[in-house]
Amino acid sequence: MEWYEALILGIIQGLTEFLPISSSGHLELGRAILNVQTGEEISFAVTVHGATVLSIIVVFWSELKNMIAEAMALKWNSSSKYITKLLVSMIPVGLVGIFLRDYVEHFFSGNVRFVGSMLLVTALLLTLSYFAKDRDRNITFAGAFLIGIAQALAVIPGISRSGATISTGLLLGNNKNETARFSFLMVILPIIGANLVELLSGEISNDNTTGIFPLVIGFVSAFITGYIACKWMLNIVKKGKLVYFGIYCFLIGLTAIIISL
Repeated sequence: MEWYEALILGIIQGLTEFLPISSSGHLELGRAILNVQTGEEISFAVTVHGATVLSIIVVFWSELKNMIAEAMALKWNSSSKYITKLLVSMIPVGLVGIFLRDYVEHFFSGNVRFVGSMLLVTALLLTLSYFAKDRDRNITFAGAFLIGIAQALAVIPGISRSGATISTGLLLGNNKNETARFSFLMVILPIIGANLVELLSGEISNDNTTGIFPLVIGFVSAFITGYIACKWMLNIVKKGKLVYFGIYCFLIGLTAIIISL
């Protein structure tokens, strides 16, 4: 992989991990356009995903620090309850990772038409959330599990993780700010867990196709753009402008389908 290809793909990962337009879908489209087979380059995928997790931790560092400190008191307080909800939300994607990992990998085959179709699904979800009634509910344990199911479905390239989880939260009538915050925090452990699985599998040691410099470029570009996108997305959800991303996903998805015919 050339350094400029790592730069482009790192920027795509950082932006699309948080903006509701599907990072995996855009990476698949980016690979098709650049003719880069990064699906086989495990080290690059682990690196850029690690960068986006770090950007979330930096954005929410103060909240995370206080939350963990309160939870360490081993009392059923607001922090321990919130962390439990986050853990509940991770159950669906954890089950997918354990039992359906090999099946999911079949979706990452460079099928541009399929990715385009899933982007249309994302567009529909974002549009529906735009018309959802503006309520101010707190996320319940049942709601956390439903949002977790949305996250599990987003392992399919073209279905945006942030778009699916935030849209589900809004359709359930949850507070906009809290929904966005929950959506970003719930992805930290799943990505770390997925990266650990890749590291322990030994596949990275057999991956000699990516040099150190491209990995550094990919990490830095993914972290910087991820940080910017995360902060930006929090404001976008607050203003209720997800429908514009729905329009974008519709146009990109339709274009992908047309050019694949």
